[in-house]
Amino acid sequence: MIHFVGAGPGASDLITLRGARLLKEAGMIIYAGSLVNPELLKYAEKGCEIYDSAGMTLDEVIEKLSDAHGRGIDAVRLHTGDPSIYGAIREQMDRLKELGIPYDITPGVSSFCAAAAAAEAEYTLPSVSQTVIITRMEGRTPVPDREKIRSLAAHHASMVLFLSSGMLEALSSELIAGGYEPDTHAALVYKASWPEQKLVRGRLADIPRLAAEAGIDRTALVLVGDFLGDEYELSKLYDKHFSHGYRKAAE
Repeated sequence: MIHFVGAGPGASDLITLRGARLLKEAGMIIYAGSLVNPELLKYAEKGCEIYDSAGMTLDEVIEKLSDAHGRGIDAVRLHTGDPSIYGAIREQMDRLKELGIPYDITPGVSSFCAAAAAAEAEYTLPSVSQTVIITRMEGRTPVPDREKIRSLAAHHASMVLFLSSGMLEALSSELIAGGYEPDTHAALVYKASWPEQKLVRGRLADIPRLAAEAGIDRTALVLVGDFLGDEYELSKLYDKHFSHGYRKAAE
């Protein structure tokens, strides 16, 4: 069996119990070495075949997984965060289906969750934002025209930007052109949950300068929105004057 496993955001103890068990039971592990914390490989048993996919092509990854299946070896394809977000797993799953090789998926804690924890933030605040947009800045890899940063910024929702920390000048300009005010709250979280984690806060217009001063130009998430501010309404969930299925409102 081939197991796609979310490694979590970085810290080796933020992988799921199931993910850790599958690593321990695996006879082969192919991990995204450019992003996955190598500490996670300590879950593997002695003798496990381990390959870093950073320098591999899709064909080479599938060849290894197919080889493991042919030899009756359980293999783990270890992806950073949760594999459903920028994990490029669809193309791998489709190839495995074509080959008749069974697989399953174990979700992981995404780095956008770890970034919120680092910033001590809640993306969905009453009266502020009830929507989270997860996206990235267009670079060498294009994005659909309807999903350009400028268009998405018009929603003024809470926004989390992956794969964009090396293009902060352009990103900031596009977000402001799309409708965010220059003084909108923003944060940059470098390697969320790793020992070397860094958190930078400031105005959206200042984030490129602050990132440069902190020496951050990769492996960071950009958070943008008023959810990072101090103004919001209390939720109805714990409001004593609000009734719901588990509690009657106070008189």
